[in-house]
Amino acid sequence: MRAKCRYATLDQPFFVACTYRRICERQWGEGMTHANACDTGPELTSSHSEVLSRAAICAVLLAMFTITLGYGIALPILPLLIERDVAGVTAAALSRHTGFLTGAYIMAIFLFAPLWGRASDRWGRRPVMIIGLGGFALASIWMALASSISLLYSARFMAGIFAAAITPVAYAIVGDHAPSREWRARRFAIVNAVGTAGLFIGPVLSGVAFRILNGTSTSSAWTFAAPFLMISGLALAAAWAIYIFAPRTRNVNANSAAAQTTKYSRWVILRLWIVALATAIAVGSFEVGIALKGKQILAFDAYELGMMFAECSLVMFVVQAVVFSPLVKPDSTRLLIAPALVLLAAGLIGVKFADSYVAMTVVIALIAGSAGILSPIVTYWVSLAAGDSPGAQLGQATAAASLGQAIGSVLGGVLFVSPQAENAPFLVAAVVVLTAFAASIGLPSALLAAVDAKSR
Repeated sequence: MRAKCRYATLDQPFFVACTYRRICERQWGEGMTHANACDTGPELTSSHSEVLSRAAICAVLLAMFTITLGYGIALPILPLLIERDVAGVTAAALSRHTGFLTGAYIMAIFLFAPLWGRASDRWGRRPVMIIGLGGFALASIWMALASSISLLYSARFMAGIFAAAITPVAYAIVGDHAPSREWRARRFAIVNAVGTAGLFIGPVLSGVAFRILNGTSTSSAWTFAAPFLMISGLALAAAWAIYIFAPRTRNVNANSAAAQTTKYSRWVILRLWIVALATAIAVGSFEVGIALKGKQILAFDAYELGMMFAECSLVMFVVQAVVFSPLVKPDSTRLLIAPALVLLAAGLIGVKFADSYVAMTVVIALIAGSAGILSPIVTYWVSLAAGDSPGAQLGQATAAASLGQAIGSVLGGVLFVSPQAENAPFLVAAVVVLTAFAASIGLPSALLAAVDAKSR
């Protein structure tokens, strides 16, 4: 009798294949039976049959980096684009358009992330990511050529549609090939870190490019177009990398996903969505509110605004690297949800008292650190509690976060209507976060129970 172990490179006699059991148990978790660890029948045909290659992981990371870089690069210059394209725009109108433009991008992700996730479960992760990156490249070109406020809105919405194909599918493809919780947690941390790096580099690159090009003889149109054209080229390069290196597999069990996700798991996932929604509302309101407060109240220029957004992303990067490092067990991350929500609310309230660049950097560190803890933890536990259709579940989690960010962005623009109301977006977001804290009570034990029930 011959058998093939997941970690054997050649078909082996049965007694030889059994020597790999300890390796399989170490990689796939304690309590694994021989039938689970070593496949004694034909080689597995689902997308779970092998660990991702380094080249495939790098391609996925490049895709994530491109999308977040494209989002971050637009944040500091959106108010400037509005001032360019809307003659005689008032401060109140500038606030509204900034919030609505950011909200249009995020709302598109809310609407389309679940659809892309389900499509990836049915037709495979690779083609969905290629379509998403190609569409994002076209949307970036559209953004570069936009010369009116209506074209800006349509370009941002189109970019959001195709960006929605990347985030949930990137996590799903990593989860598909995860041999253990530890492996999944570490790779999720890397995906999060790379995405955060894009958010960090984007505003810096945008601010530096604007300052350099604005001080030369370069035309105003090219000054605004150059960053988006660069993003378009990077998106096409990422699409090529996914085409070459990503595995050509699909989830053969997608049609049975409903039977694999219990009612208890769905209730637990719903509570995770509430946390994701509240966190995203806080982040969206904070991003728009801080851009408006920095420009209108504290008189920061595009470079200083870019540095603030860069600090936010850098803090998130560091925090995520620590939370999902070997120093912290993945199962213990669920215990950080409630404390992080409290810190996030405290940071939002603290914005009221930040009246200088230094004070603002302290508050940004607190908000970014707590949000940086919450986002990857929610994604990790949703992927664990999901059934055999992780693309759909992660797409819905992405949609919840995107809805929250859209709501937060609009709130940040609408509530910031005058210098007297400069702190309203942050205080409202703090109330929302404290509501999510109430929903998170008892969530750690519920998460562990849901995952244990799924593994039986």
